[in-house]
Amino acid sequence: MQPPSNDPGIITVVLADDHRVVQQGLRALLEAEPDIRVIGEAGDGIEAAELVERTNPSVLLLDIMLPGLSGIDVARRVTKRSPRTKIVMLSMQTDEEHVVAALRSGASGYLTKRSSGAEILLAIREVRAGRRYLSAPFATSAAVASDQAGAGQFSGADPYETLTNREREVLHLAAEGHSNAEIGERLKISPRTVETHRAKATHKLGLRGQTDLVLYAVKRGLITEGRGRPRKIADGPSTGQRQT
Repeated sequence: MQPPSNDPGIITVVLADDHRVVQQGLRALLEAEPDIRVIGEAGDGIEAAELVERTNPSVLLLDIMLPGLSGIDVARRVTKRSPRTKIVMLSMQTDEEHVVAALRSGASGYLTKRSSGAEILLAIREVRAGRRYLSAPFATSAAVASDQAGAGQFSGADPYETLTNREREVLHLAAEGHSNAEIGERLKISPRTVETHRAKATHKLGLRGQTDLVLYAVKRGLITEGRGRPRKIADGPSTGQRQT
């Protein structure tokens, strides 16, 4: 990871994608530009959010589907904690629902992974300048345009929006099939605390059991179909002392 640049003319970028080949290609593209510097890379959502908070880049180029924490939730967290950082969402998803969700989470740009290198560079420069950039056909979509006024705002009717950041992290990792002990190790909290967050999240969402949780996460776009797996055994009580 490179240190942030003090040159105001340099656009600093953090890359977040769980496919190493994609990361390498994006880095090569960006580093060929004299005014862009890649200062960090992350392979999962939690790592991406923490990296942005440490480095405060100009732009976060963010995959919408990440392990650990979805790109949508990363964007929401970054918008709240690192408002200086502009977000460009890069995704295989080409439906308007995902575009609207990205804009509501605080993203300033949305690109499909079919976008050319020139379009990616243009999007980065546009959002850095304070403008919005959307791949075609989203730039002319009436559905997306009508929702842009509500970007960054969330409907109170959606119970998912009542979850805390920690509950979202636990929910995402649990949907991927990680045990309470594994989640606790990843988030540096006790398994008992993990179970508390998990219980609160599933209660708010009206979910019962791992199958409901995985189906909800897939439908919500938190994980891809096939990524979630059932836990083989239930987690027992813990005497760990780590807390949130």
